[in-house]
Amino acid sequence: MSIALAIILSASAMTLIVGVRYLITSGAFAVATRVRHPGLYTGLDPQIRREIWWSLASAAIYGVPAGVVAWGWQNRGWTQVYTDVSAFPLWYLPVSVLLFLFVHDTWFYWTHRWMHRPKPFRVAHAVHHASRPPTAWAAMAFHPIEALTGAVVIPLLVFVIPIHVGALGLVLTIMTVMGVTNHMGWEIFPRFMWQGPMGTWLITASHHQRHHERYGCNYGLYFRFWDRLCRTDEGLGDFARDRARAAARRERRDADRRHSGGAA
Repeated sequence: MSIALAIILSASAMTLIVGVRYLITSGAFAVATRVRHPGLYTGLDPQIRREIWWSLASAAIYGVPAGVVAWGWQNRGWTQVYTDVSAFPLWYLPVSVLLFLFVHDTWFYWTHRWMHRPKPFRVAHAVHHASRPPTAWAAMAFHPIEALTGAVVIPLLVFVIPIHVGALGLVLTIMTVMGVTNHMGWEIFPRFMWQGPMGTWLITASHHQRHHERYGCNYGLYFRFWDRLCRTDEGLGDFARDRARAAARRERRDADRRHSGGAA
């Protein structure tokens, strides 16, 4: 098999993995939402279809660089990913996870904040904010430009920061779970994680909900560090109020459609 074909197959396989991972994770939390908050996504079927379409397109953009790097790691020794747990001290395992999360969060904060400038927002980021309110399916609903800014981070970090393959799997799991749960419109985590002292530093759905409500605040992904440092942290959102507003918007939209249909 030629190198080019092997890389293409690796990229295709990784795209499939990312896409299936998205469908399984978002689908599971969507089912949990239906059980825990029946009717929360009522009337959002067209939006959810759009979220799934954009997310599957993003899966390819995430999958290609990941597949190329995975091939290079397995066949050429690229990256700092290691498999022998004794290669570094055990205390380095959690440190490497925190390093990845902090650097990823830093990259996300500043690129996300840049995408809220008028032109990048209009060209790319508006696709994500078309989800009002966001659902469990919105985690990867990105314009290709935005998807590309997110897709390069982890593949680049593995060249710079040594990390055990299991720790890397944990990073990817946290990234996936936080991306979905931050958008699903309710808090799945215990109250102490988002209302207690821990919640002053960790981002969960309540914090990110305010970003989708007000736009110009709460830009972080995992931690509130950069938001607090740069004074862009505006606290937690109010799910009940946001649901009422979303319901009112849907009622106005339905009323306009009925009026348009009657006038025709």
